[in-house]
Amino acid sequence: MFKPCIFLVFALVASPLAEAQIFQRELGDFDLKLGTTPSRSMAQGLVKPTSPGSDSFHGGLDLSHDSGLYFGQFSPNMGLSSSSNLEVDSYMGFKHPFDQTLGYEVGLIHYSYPKLSPLDSQEFYGGLNLLGNRFGASFSNDPDRQDSTLFADLGGTQPFGIGVSMKYTTHQLGTPVSVEGGSIRSFSDWSVQFSREWMGVDLNLIYSDSSLSGGDCSAYSGHNSQCDGLLTLKAARSFY
Repeated sequence: MFKPCIFLVFALVASPLAEAQIFQRELGDFDLKLGTTPSRSMAQGLVKPTSPGSDSFHGGLDLSHDSGLYFGQFSPNMGLSSSSNLEVDSYMGFKHPFDQTLGYEVGLIHYSYPKLSPLDSQEFYGGLNLLGNRFGASFSNDPDRQDSTLFADLGGTQPFGIGVSMKYTTHQLGTPVSVEGGSIRSFSDWSVQFSREWMGVDLNLIYSDSSLSGGDCSAYSGHNSQCDGLLTLKAARSFY
């Protein structure tokens, strides 16, 4: 079920940690990145998005080595307001190119909620990088649920200069959640993002939805910021 809900966010900033900005510095054999968007390729497709319209601070860091080993943390929500909870997504992995056109990447990402520890979970992920396009999958098998995700980022193929990324996840709950008229044991959600730079402004159009609707949304606990269909338009620009 789609409910028209469009958020337009103009981030006019001057800081290196601004929306969609990355601060990068070399530390010996390591490459350090700080920013308000996750920078790791495969993990970036799995980090839970910041809720549109949220006034919470979000950001993280990524540290990688020339050998292909990397690790990092990203917080989509710092939990600074009474209506939000602190979340920290930590990941580590390894990537290796076979040549300039093909490579692979594997890793582990952990979703942590310090104030809600029973919700902590982790996912194993892996995928291929083909001609600049990333195709991957992840799987988690926690005691109370199983999640399986397929995602693709067509960054190497951009018709009309438009980047496209997609994600589809199925969720299997260990214990059914009671809703009006029955119970929910499984559901799925998905999202599609279109991005393009226009006159120095980073534009992102995101559509997300799930197989649940109406009262069944009380059982939703997926990766999207909300259960029902949501169309989000984001615009970001820096002045440096």
